This record gives sequence, C-alpha cells and structure tokens, in this order.
Amino acid sequence: MSTVTSKISLKDRFINLYSEKSGEINKNSSALMNSFREEAVERFAKTGLPRKGTENYLYADVESIFGADMEKYFGERKISLNIREIFHCDVPDLETNLLLLVNGRFFNNGQMLKKMPGGIIAGSLAQASKEYPDLVRKHYGKYAGNSEDGLVSLNTAFAQDGIFIYVPKGVKVEKPVQIVNIMIAENDLMAQHRNLFIAEEDAEARIVVCDHTLSAHRFLTNSVNEIHTAGGAKLNITRVQNEHNGSSQVSHTFSRQEGGSELSSITISLHGGFIRNNVYVRLDGERAENNTMGLYLTDKGQFIDNFVHIDHAAPNCCSNQLYKGVLDDYASGSFNGRILVRRDAQKTNAYQANNNILLTDDAKMYSRPQLEIYADDVKCSHGSTMGQLDENALFYLRSRGIDRREARLLLMFAFAHEVIQNIKVDALRDRIDDLVDKRLRGELSRCNNCAMQCG
Repeated sequence: MSTVTSKISLKDRFINLYSEKSGEINKNSSALMNSFREEAVERFAKTGLPRKGTENYLYADVESIFGADMEKYFGERKISLNIREIFHCDVPDLETNLLLLVNGRFFNNGQMLKKMPGGIIAGSLAQASKEYPDLVRKHYGKYAGNSEDGLVSLNTAFAQDGIFIYVPKGVKVEKPVQIVNIMIAENDLMAQHRNLFIAEEDAEARIVVCDHTLSAHRFLTNSVNEIHTAGGAKLNITRVQNEHNGSSQVSHTFSRQEGGSELSSITISLHGGFIRNNVYVRLDGERAENNTMGLYLTDKGQFIDNFVHIDHAAPNCCSNQLYKGVLDDYASGSFNGRILVRRDAQKTNAYQANNNILLTDDAKMYSRPQLEIYADDVKCSHGSTMGQLDENALFYLRSRGIDRREARLLLMFAFAHEVIQNIKVDALRDRIDDLVDKRLRGELSRCNNCAMQCG
C-alpha cells in the first residue's frame, strides 16, 4: 500500500471507489437497485464502518477485515472452471430447487428466473427487479433501509445482484429451495450481494442456504437479506456456514412478520475465520411467531459474533432465541441478544438463551442477553451460561464403560443436537448431525465435494 493510500481513511476509500466505479456498477445491475445507491453512499459517509468497542460491535473488529487489500468485481467475470463439475451437494436424498450464487452474482445457466408451478418465482434479484419492478419495489430496502449500520449502507451502494424468491398467496413449495453461495477466484476477493424473500398470505416454503469457498484465497462477503412474511405465511430457513478459515463473512438479515405468520431460522456455523451474523426481526402483527436459533463450533483462531434484535411491535406475539456454541483451542466468540417489547405489545411471550461450552482455558466467549420492556403484561426470560463439560455426566458415562474421549464427544453432540433437531428438512438434518459429529472429532469434513481441496 502506498503512502498516499495509507493516509486515506477506510471510509473515504470506499466512497472514492464508488465514485470511480458507479457507472460500471449501474450498468451491470438494474435501475431499481441503482435508485437506492446515492442515498446509501450519503448515509455511509455519515456513519462509516462500525468500530470495535461500540455498542453493537463490542468485540468484532470489522475495520481490520474490510481494510484488507482485496479485488472487487463490478461486472460479470468468466470463470475458467466448470462450477457444476467441481461442486455438488453431497447431502443424500436432498431434493431441492437449486439456485447458485457465485461471487455475489446469480450463476446463469440460461435462465435468470425460474417460474415454478403455482406462480413461484426464484432466481436473480437484478432480473426480478427488471421483470417485476412493482413487486420488488414494494419490499426492496423497506426493512433494511432504516439501518444505522454502515455495512448495510455499503451493501446497498455496491450490491449488483443476489437471490430473489417469491411465493404467492396460499402456495406451498413442496421441495426446499436451496441457495448455494460460492466464492471462487484467482485472487483475494470481496463480494457483496442482496437477497429478497417474499412469502404472501398463507404461503409456505423451506429455504436452505449453503456457504462455500472453492479456492484457497482470502474472501470477504458482506451480504444483506430482506424477508417479508405476510399474514399466515410459514417460512423456514436453514443456513450452513462452511467456508474455509481464510474467509470472512458479515451477514445482515432483516425480516418483517405480519399477523399469524411463522418464521423460523437456524444458522449452523462450522467453518470460517471471521463470522458476524446480524439478525433483526420485527413482529408487526398479532399472533406472529419467530424462532431464531444458531449453533457454532469453533477452534484454532476462529471468531464468531452473533447479534440478534427481536422487536415485539404488536400484541400476542411469541419469539424464541436459542444459540449454543462449542469453542476449542484459542477460538473466541460473542453473543448479543436483545428483546424489545413496545408499549402496545401486551401478552408478549419471549424467550432467549445462549449456552456455551469452553473446551480450553484459552477459548473466550462474551455474552450479553438483554431485555427492554415497556409493556406490563408479558412473559419474558433470558439467560446465558458458559463453562466446561459436566463432570458428573462424564462420570456417569464412564461408569457405563465409555472412555473419557468418547464420553466428552457424546455430551458435546447432545448439547449441539438441541439446535439441530429443529431443522425441518430431514435429509439435511441427518447430514448436519453427521457433519457436526465429525467436526467435534476434529475431522475436517465439509458439506461439499470439491476438487480444489483448499482445506
């Protein structure tokens, strides 16, 4: 890095990059997405990147991650390798509607949007905003737009594509929709993409998101997901983060739920050097239900940070947070969970728990469960635990002839399975059970067959 460049702040470097590349960015996206960029840059100029030590980023040093020298793509890049030859999901019996996202762009196999029976639409967000501008405009930027997080503004300014899923009123998607998010390049690379999921009244769908890296370079992903569940809709999302430990990933998920809707999301974090997951949920109609869960297994120098904000804005709603982690070696992590109950949100039922097992004295975990309640007729609870394995349970298992190592593994697996059992896709749940078991045993099994073998 030159002396001149080093004197420019990180915020100004991104603003200058946008000024330089805005024409190319707009050319390779859609008019609708482009219409949000200038305002996003102005917001970013005011906020900059979140700083470590601030209220929402106490332990996550995103400036050091985003300050790394990485290539950025602003147009389509041809990939010399055949993605479909070097990658396929190895989950037995998993039948899905498959969508590929490569380096932040929809992987075009000749069809930018899939139109399925019942009026379901899935594929490129940029293409959807061209073919269905009124539908996309109704939701795009509506749930993430008010965020004060500079990384969300950065995504809005630079994201050119992503995944769009639309399920019409009363339609039930029988096969899960699987999004495989792949990072592959010949140099270190930063990518930013945007996803939009819409479930209309009484619609039902299951979505599986798998994050993978297919080359050994350093990668950084800054993604934003916006989710809308209309009245009575049921949406289930399972995400598996399984990138190599030279990768960094920051994701932001904003969801709005109308009355009687159900949204369940589970994030399984297996691999990744730096992971920050931000989840914002607004329960905006009576009898809405939200279940947000996470499981993270970290070792070596991995860092995982989960931030969850549940906004109870309507009465008679229910939310449940359950995050569990196993930290080994000198890995570190953080959980910041908030429940906000507004004044009119009477009869709220909200639960929050964060439980962690630290396998070494060098592993570190920070936990901040929080309640902010302005209604007087509610049932809310929160709690956090961290420690080592229960010696009494170990003694019991050993007294039954099980050696100490296997007893420890059994206890850790039982601890993790409380989250895994909530995965609603049977074949995927069985495969995650297997992956977690191997991960706990120190085997670097991954959820893909990859000819690159990048480790």
